[in-house]
Amino acid sequence: MGKAKKSKSRAATNDPLSSRGGHLADQILEDKSVRVPGRTKGKQRREQDDDFVDEKLSRKILDQARRQQEELEDEHGVKKREKKSPKTVSLGAGPSKPQSDSEDDISDAEEFDYEHVEINDEDEKALEMFMSKSAPQRRTLADIIQEKLTEKQTEIHTLMSDQGSLQIQQLDERVVNMYKQIKQILSRYRSGKLPKAFKIIPSLSNWEQILYITEPDQWSAASTYQATRIFASNLNAKMAQRFINLVLLPRVRDDIAEYKKLNFHLYMAIKKALFKPAAFFKGFLLPLCESGTCTLREAVIIASILAKCSIPMLHSAAAILKIAEMDYNGANSIFLRTLLDKKYALPYRVVDAVVFHFIKFQMDKRELPVLWHQCFLTFIQRYKQDISTEQKEGLMEVLRAHTHHTITSEIRRELMNSKCRDDETATPPDDMDS
Repeated sequence: MGKAKKSKSRAATNDPLSSRGGHLADQILEDKSVRVPGRTKGKQRREQDDDFVDEKLSRKILDQARRQQEELEDEHGVKKREKKSPKTVSLGAGPSKPQSDSEDDISDAEEFDYEHVEINDEDEKALEMFMSKSAPQRRTLADIIQEKLTEKQTEIHTLMSDQGSLQIQQLDERVVNMYKQIKQILSRYRSGKLPKAFKIIPSLSNWEQILYITEPDQWSAASTYQATRIFASNLNAKMAQRFINLVLLPRVRDDIAEYKKLNFHLYMAIKKALFKPAAFFKGFLLPLCESGTCTLREAVIIASILAKCSIPMLHSAAAILKIAEMDYNGANSIFLRTLLDKKYALPYRVVDAVVFHFIKFQMDKRELPVLWHQCFLTFIQRYKQDISTEQKEGLMEVLRAHTHHTITSEIRRELMNSKCRDDETATPPDDMDS
C-alpha cells in the first residue's frame, strides 16, 4: 500500500491538469501553510522602529548628546567657543534671552503657565491702595548680604569672650579664596555638577558666613535652584527657614521686579522649598504678607505655585490663621483664596478666624477690591456648613456694607441655602498643632 500511495501522490503532483492537483500557482495560493520568510519579518520590524523615532525624539537625543559633550569639555578644560556676549546681568536670564537646553527639557514636563496671566495696570493700582504706607522700603538681596556682613564685622568686637564667635571670624585665607573662586562659578552656572566645597556648606557651623562669601546676589538663577535643593534637603527646618528668608525670598522679588515675571529656575526653587512647608511659610510666605508691599504680580505667581503643590493640612491651616489675623493687604486675599480652594477639613478655630477676618470689614468705608469679594465667595462655597448661625448673621451684615454687582448675590444665595454647624452633632477637633 505504501508504493500505491507513493505513485498516486507522484501522479497527482506531476499532472498539471489533474483535478486534484490543479495548477501549481493555485495550490500555492490555496495552501495556508506557506509563511513569509523571517528576513521579511525582520525588515518590517526595522521599518517600524525607524518610523517610531520621530523628529522630536531625535532632537532631544541630539540635545542630550551635545550637553554631555559640553560637560566633558568643561571637565577636561577644553575651552568652548562662545557665540553669545558675556553676561552682565546678575539676576539670571532676561525675558528676551533664549532658555537653555535643560530649561526646554524640564519645561516639557512641568506646568509653567503663570506667564499667560495678564496683569492689568488698573488692578495693580487698586491693590496699591491697600498696601501698608508705613512699611519700610523693600530691601534687595545685596542689601541684606551687606547688612549681615557688617553685623559679622562688629560681632568680633562685642563678643571677644565668646570662643565660638572668634572661630567664626578667623577664617583661613585659603578657604576665603576658594569660596571666592566658587562665587565666579556660581555666577556663570547653567547646568552640571556643583563644586563639592559648595555642597558641604550646610554641614558647617558657620554656613551662613561662608554662604555670604559666595555672594548669592551674583548667583545665576540655575545656581539658586541648585542651592535651594541642597539647603532644603540638608538643613533642619529652622536653618532652612533662614536660607529661604535671607536668600530665596529677596532673590525672587528682585527677579519679578526686574523682568515682570519669574525665571523658570527660581520658579522651581520655590517648589523645592515647599518640601519643607514649615520653613517655607515662616521664611517666605508670611514675611511676604507681613511686609505690606507684596504686589499683585508677585501674589499671582507665588499663588500659582501653591495651587499646584501638595501641602499638608496643618501647615496650610496655620498659614491661613496667620494671614487672616494680619492687617489687610490685597495680596492676602489671593493667598487666602488659593489655600481655601484646596478644600481642607479645617479646624473650627481656623474657620472662626477667617469669619472674623471678613466681619471686621463691616465698619471699613473703603471700596474693597474684587479680590476680596472673590476670596469671600470661595470661603463661603467651601466652608458654609462649618460656620455658626451667629456668624452667618454677621456675614450677612458684611454683605449689606460691601456689595459687588455679581459676586454678592452669589454669596448671599450660598449662605441662605446652607446649614449651620449648630445643627450638627459631631464636631471636628478644635485643636491644631502649629
